[in-house]
Amino acid sequence: MKHLSTSQLAKAVGVHPNTVRRYEEKGFLPPTARSLSGYRRFTERHLDCLRLTRLVFSNLFPGKAIYSSGLNLLYMTAGGDLGGALELAYRHLALVQSERAQAEVAVDLLERWAMGAPADATPQSLKIGETARLLGVSIDILRSWDRNGLIEIPRDPSNGYRRYGAQELGRLRVIRMLSRAGYSTGAILRMLIQLDRGETTDLRRALDTPRPDEDVYLASDRWLTTLSQHEERARQIIDLIQEIIHKEARVSAGFRE
Repeated sequence: MKHLSTSQLAKAVGVHPNTVRRYEEKGFLPPTARSLSGYRRFTERHLDCLRLTRLVFSNLFPGKAIYSSGLNLLYMTAGGDLGGALELAYRHLALVQSERAQAEVAVDLLERWAMGAPADATPQSLKIGETARLLGVSIDILRSWDRNGLIEIPRDPSNGYRRYGAQELGRLRVIRMLSRAGYSTGAILRMLIQLDRGETTDLRRALDTPRPDEDVYLASDRWLTTLSQHEERARQIIDLIQEIIHKEARVSAGFRE
């Protein structure tokens, strides 16, 4: 069996040797044998697991659920349960597709609302506490959306309290759905600024395309693109695990012969 050094393994996937050691410590690679002089003796299996690790970590993670799913894939592959890893890989793809479907549905609601379809028909105006209960969010979230410029709430001239009518509630429902579907506050604000200027087309693009002067910190700042990339990556993960299984099957067949 051919053995690889840490530097050879690192060079094969384009990372620093310390990255290989860190992945080994985290359990993303199978246990490593050492030579009599103490050097690590990696194999083709370690290289495959390293390739899988780089594939899983090659982009910003869209949320904790997909991140945890990716970690479980790596641990199971490194642990040798390749059949279980393949099953997890398909579930990982389904998880990403579910997130993407929610993101697309939220955009559908946005586009209908932007073209004039009402999103709420509450007949009387509500106070902030009543609005929070109706929408199932906290008062702090409502104030945060107001403070961050997503919505401007009119106030009762007699007492200065915020009053939420059907127009405000409809806008809040759209904001809430986009937020729950994963879009960042920055992405929603970027789109609403365009909408408030009277530009009702290309709202999907506005949600997904940061301005040149805009700082981008989160995967959710360009959520649709991120999810699309992760769906493609999930398919590549399936292909790679399937490739590893084929290799193991050939090795096992060779031993039997």
